[in-house]
Amino acid sequence: MQFTDRIETAIASAIGKGQLAPSPSKLASALHYSVAPGGARIRPTILLSVATACGDDSPGVANAAAAALELIHCASLVHDDLPCFDDANIRRGKPSTHRAFGEPLAILSGDSLIIMAFSVLTEAAAIHPDRAIKLLKVLAECTGMPNGICAGQGWESESQIDLSAYHRAKTGALFIAATQMGAISAGQDGDPWDELGARIGEAFQVADDLRDALYDEATLGKPAGQDDLHGRPNAVTELGVEGAIGRMKDILSGAISSIPKCPGEAMLAKMVNAKAEMLTPMKWRKSRPSAIPGE
Repeated sequence: MQFTDRIETAIASAIGKGQLAPSPSKLASALHYSVAPGGARIRPTILLSVATACGDDSPGVANAAAAALELIHCASLVHDDLPCFDDANIRRGKPSTHRAFGEPLAILSGDSLIIMAFSVLTEAAAIHPDRAIKLLKVLAECTGMPNGICAGQGWESESQIDLSAYHRAKTGALFIAATQMGAISAGQDGDPWDELGARIGEAFQVADDLRDALYDEATLGKPAGQDDLHGRPNAVTELGVEGAIGRMKDILSGAISSIPKCPGEAMLAKMVNAKAEMLTPMKWRKSRPSAIPGE
């Protein structure tokens, strides 16, 4: 089964369990609305890529981890779009959850997706209890305080921002979770995979800064120019467009170098390069040198 099929099947199963009757029908609908259509599913794809590179000896655990990670990501988008944060009306080319269902149901949807993510991992404990516990720990650390995505959002309320901590938490945390959880799902130690996740997350942040500055709402499928609107630090303001693209390439080259030794090392290098191609703004793709040194 292809990664996309594995991810979508696992997510659909989790959402279906959350919609079992008797349950409030509007909230049940909001849950599905908040995760579908799913965009690129970058984080769970990276997770399954790492699991495959490490042997993928327990696909059921890896699928649960991938679904849990994406449910957390979708929950964060629902909350990010709320009026108290970004006040975004569009997400993935359609009305954001709070615009479609109202703020109360959007808050409850995000909360429910977070709980659902951890519930999915508890089910994986029936297959590999030790791996499930490690997965729960990584996902919790990368979601909450002091270094998870909640902390990333929290930095935006501070008068003085630690940029490194801000970027690592807001964007990098779930990429770190992706690489570590992929390894853990396959029975490997997650710690050596921290750097790869951090570098991919940093590159994604720079790419997101570029898209926010260069694309319009129709292209992005969400509001554009949000960094300037909210006065957030970003790579384009700091480095300029060409400088930001150069920075992203440097980060991705380092990401490839940081891949731990594993049977699927070459496959992972190709995956990182493919993500670099996808992340690079269309206008600059033709002139972009390969992210893999020597290719």
